[in-house]
Amino acid sequence: MLYAEAFQIRGGDFEHGGEVATRIKSICKELGIRPDLIRRLSIANFEAEMNVIMYADQADLTFMVLPEAVRVVVADRGQGIPNIELAMTPGWSTATREMRSRGFGAGLGLPNIKSSVDEFQVESTPGVGTTLTYVVRLDSSPGLTGHDRIRQYHPREGERQDAIAGPEKV
Repeated sequence: MLYAEAFQIRGGDFEHGGEVATRIKSICKELGIRPDLIRRLSIANFEAEMNVIMYADQADLTFMVLPEAVRVVVADRGQGIPNIELAMTPGWSTATREMRSRGFGAGLGLPNIKSSVDEFQVESTPGVGTTLTYVVRLDSSPGLTGHDRIRQYHPREGERQDAIAGPEKV
């Protein structure tokens, strides 16, 4: 494992919505993960974070950077999802009037997460909570070989060695 960090998300905390996703985006940039992968991961993380804020009491988001992929697990305590298949239908929403007045509740959260990542799994128990697990492979661009995925550099003076994307000026 190259990096791991856990974050707590509080349900109903619209004021801080998106802060965890923004923090993870910054970490990914610091680690040198490619911008196209950061974008996909940021979309998934924001959607997952806002789903917790809208529908759960609390969640732990665990962010892990592995040699071949970024893996995120969001485990919440809350109302759960009674019908996962229906919840995965674009446009289907149980958003309240308040959520909609804040610009949320279009019914695209889970579908957006799924379409932004390489692997996606959702497990839920009504009245208990939901766990999302998703993965963005670091080699998920066409034409990349294993060598391109994780490069080892011999840093020149003024550069640091980065295990994921290459040299960066320090």
